[in-house]
Amino acid sequence: MTLKDKISSDLKLAMKSGDKLRLETLRSLRAVLMEKEIEKRGPDFKGLKPEDELAAVSTAAKKRRESIEQFEKGGREDLAQQERSELQIIQEYLPEQMSGDDVKAHVRGVIASAGAEGQKDFGKVMPVVMKELKGKADGRVIQEIVKELLGGNQ
Repeated sequence: MTLKDKISSDLKLAMKSGDKLRLETLRSLRAVLMEKEIEKRGPDFKGLKPEDELAAVSTAAKKRRESIEQFEKGGREDLAQQERSELQIIQEYLPEQMSGDDVKAHVRGVIASAGAEGQKDFGKVMPVVMKELKGKADGRVIQEIVKELLGGNQ
């Protein structure tokens, strides 16, 4: 079952249960996936690949995180809470996120294998780590850890 199919199935359940927040959030996710499908459509298009679906849902989660941050800065806790609730629903469709310690361990391994020694090697390490941890950890967290470890704070 593809992620799109799971979301559609859960959407029907949300309609039946009357859970408005879940229903609206799943509708927005389905719309994001449809937009991605239209973007990718071409002569040999056979449907979204799992990594494309994951990327679209990850983007939706990232937008919610950014909105939460902005609403909190603006003193709109009511809207921030709404976004948190939506983010919680969206995260059900993403792989479990790695802990900070797991990300650090992985980054240390990449730094060692790349022979990176300082901040100047950030460009060597970051793309490798992002590719390997795509969908498993937030890019901002990865970036902070890479900077920290390359800065000599190991």
